[in-house]
Amino acid sequence: MNACWSRIIGLLVAILALALVQGCSAVKLAYNNLPEVAYWWLDGYADLNDAQSLKVRSELARLQQWHRGTELPKVADLLQKVTLLAPKDTTAEQVCALFTEVRGRLDAVVTQAEPAAVALAMSLSPAQLTHVEGKFAKTNAEWRDEWMAGSADERQAKRLKGAIERSEQFYGTLEERQLAVLRGALARSDFDPQFSYTERLRRQRDLVQTLREVSSAVDGTRLGVPQATAALRAYLDRTANSPNPAYRVWSDKAILDNCRTVALLHNSTTAEQRERAARRLGAYERDARELSAQR
Repeated sequence: MNACWSRIIGLLVAILALALVQGCSAVKLAYNNLPEVAYWWLDGYADLNDAQSLKVRSELARLQQWHRGTELPKVADLLQKVTLLAPKDTTAEQVCALFTEVRGRLDAVVTQAEPAAVALAMSLSPAQLTHVEGKFAKTNAEWRDEWMAGSADERQAKRLKGAIERSEQFYGTLEERQLAVLRGALARSDFDPQFSYTERLRRQRDLVQTLREVSSAVDGTRLGVPQATAALRAYLDRTANSPNPAYRVWSDKAILDNCRTVALLHNSTTAEQRERAARRLGAYERDARELSAQR
């Protein structure tokens, strides 16, 4: 089991940082603070100058207002759909279909944010791109410590612990037969940290190269907005569909395997555990609708 597990489980209840936290007020606080959190995240990578900071803050606020009025009702509808499904058995196909719906909501945000993202990319200086590379180096070291250090058994235990914690956010304490589902999924998994790390590095190099093309003068001229937009779209496509065919095969298989694991785990839960999951999902739905009404 790998990051796909986290996306499938987490995104269903945490779309756009509706994080898995206790209490409605914490969810609402997290959502209302998203523009500020996103700004500091971007600044941490690109070391924004004053003019960029003003523009980015304005665009993030505008993006949230659009999302609050346009997307949050759709998020709430999706959460309502999942809540109604929670008491029933499910299939891998149903889980993957829900994942596809979640991706659709995220894709809508990417599309809405595209003009502002292109403008920021075109404004980046060589020094800022160097800063991005330095940030990548730091996060890569953290990633290696997290997923490549220690023995295979230690890494397996860490992954199992994370899967249990995420699952218990919904169902409460898992029974032994449910833990066996997660252990079996990990035993069957072909997760290879080096393979994932290689793809991670490829994406980072691709992004930096794309940003250089978008932001730098070439033969005395700069790319226009249409060309810059096309370049960034092509990068996103290469991120979603890796040029490495072996990675694409592995990624598709990992997603399907994780859909099967989610279905197997859910189908092993008791009526009480499913009721708990439905209550949690229903609470997130209410949060989304209340947040949408705040204008």
